[in-house]
Amino acid sequence: MTFNEFINQQLPHMKKLFILLLFGMITWQQGQAQTEVPSGPLDLATCVSIAIENNLTLKRSELNQLVTEANLLESQGRRLPSLTTGASSGFRWGRSINPVTNLFETRRIGNVNLFGNTGAPIFQGMRINNSIGQAKSDLKSGEYTLEATRNDITLNVINLFIDVVFNREQVKIAENQLNTTKEQLGRTQQLVDAGSLPYSDLLDLQSQNATNQLNVINAKNGLRLAKLALAQALQIPFTENFDVIEPVYEVSKEALAAGTPAEIFEVSVALMPQIKAAEANVKSAEYGVKIAKGGFLPTLDAGVSAFSNYVDQAFVRGTTEIIPFKTQVDNNFSQSGTLNFSIPLFTRFSNKSNLQRARVQQQLAEVSVTEAKNRLRQDIETAYNSALSSELSYQASLVRVKSLEETFRIAQQRFNLGAINSVDFQVAQNNLFNAQADLLNAKYTYIFRIKVLDFYLGNPINLN
Repeated sequence: MTFNEFINQQLPHMKKLFILLLFGMITWQQGQAQTEVPSGPLDLATCVSIAIENNLTLKRSELNQLVTEANLLESQGRRLPSLTTGASSGFRWGRSINPVTNLFETRRIGNVNLFGNTGAPIFQGMRINNSIGQAKSDLKSGEYTLEATRNDITLNVINLFIDVVFNREQVKIAENQLNTTKEQLGRTQQLVDAGSLPYSDLLDLQSQNATNQLNVINAKNGLRLAKLALAQALQIPFTENFDVIEPVYEVSKEALAAGTPAEIFEVSVALMPQIKAAEANVKSAEYGVKIAKGGFLPTLDAGVSAFSNYVDQAFVRGTTEIIPFKTQVDNNFSQSGTLNFSIPLFTRFSNKSNLQRARVQQQLAEVSVTEAKNRLRQDIETAYNSALSSELSYQASLVRVKSLEETFRIAQQRFNLGAINSVDFQVAQNNLFNAQADLLNAKYTYIFRIKVLDFYLGNPINLN
């Protein structure tokens, strides 16, 4: 590959690096400006997009990726020859040797030195090629790590989004319970006034009404805290108008038909970026071992240098006329070439220790791959079993809610007729609303776990 071909090949990378660095500087100077948030309730896709755009951990990782790109560019540049050129100028006073006549003189002598050097590696124990391979592996690992970070952000936003929807449903349940108690309180007041019920039943319902009011307050506070957590995950200012669009989602018995945890893991292990990042780190460590082994091999470098100078006390023979600058430079021009062959005989165990560290790093990287796969398998198993348990709980809760609705309807009629006291009425009411809360919890736990499993299978995530 020629120098021009190499430069042309690297220009896109250099342009990209420059643009990203410029972007990073602008972002830093602007104090990490936040994405403009659309007005009105947000859907899940918008929430995920905002969170990814504003997440500072992700931005830090993106900036670290720029460093990795710079390391790759540096490694690729080591293949090319180096080139330096320069000039120096100075004056000497008193007794000194005139560089032209080689005689001692006491006059002021001014001189200009011109030089140029170039050197190129011929053989470096394959360390340059292996360094490039390592830098490419590090870059690939960084890309996968960025993708994994985006996935983590997505899953966290989904969880918080569902939590907002869940708490909003909890508010509805608490308000329904309060409204039911208020209605019954009015009817009980009439029955007590008519002498059909004792005054103690009215007191019991008044106490229950106060309890239900407190439940509504707690439910609304839970909803507010859920919204706050989501807004903070999006890294946007929280306002009282912040809200989300409630998705339409029904629990399906067929949702778990995607496969067993082992089958899901088999698909996921080939898709998840955290696994790919760990495997890329192993590849990088393998290159590190090769680099360390290259330290035991001889190296060969070539170099060329050129030199010339001008002296303001160089006279034309027999005259006081100073020899012109160009003439002196041409006459004094000299060149040299060198070959440097080096064999590492004893490096005070530095090469041996470098190789040992590199091999340990490779083993650690291989352990990290195993750890990443184990974590993925455990996460899938947890999500699957949680989804299965939640689905069974949901189906059981459906039956329970339907039964308790009828039980409460009958209890309400009997209480109005004076057949049961207020305590029995409140028990029936509380049983119903507790069952509704359990049904709601099972539903949204199931939804989230199913979405996690879809995510592990590489399916797009939505709640509709």
